[in-house]
Amino acid sequence: MGKSSILFAVFWAKMRYYLLKVKGHANIPDYVQVRDAQFTLVCYVRPGRTDKRTLLPPGLLQELSTVFPQLPYGQVQPVEWDPDRKILTLL
Repeated sequence: MGKSSILFAVFWAKMRYYLLKVKGHANIPDYVQVRDAQFTLVCYVRPGRTDKRTLLPPGLLQELSTVFPQLPYGQVQPVEWDPDRKILTLL
């Protein structure tokens, strides 16, 4: 197994993200923050408009959009993404 195989295997391991639903006021809509394992903001998206381009792995934003309606406002929800099987798990 060469260096590139090892890097590829590590890159496609399960990834942990944190979701935070932010309540909008008046004419400002609700938003969901998606943060990585280091708690760096990687995506800021409106729950009803998940068609934007992001740096998230392919398929993740579509899976996250199914979770958005059940998220409580102001609470951090950890999730784990398995890119090989395209499965999102709430933690």
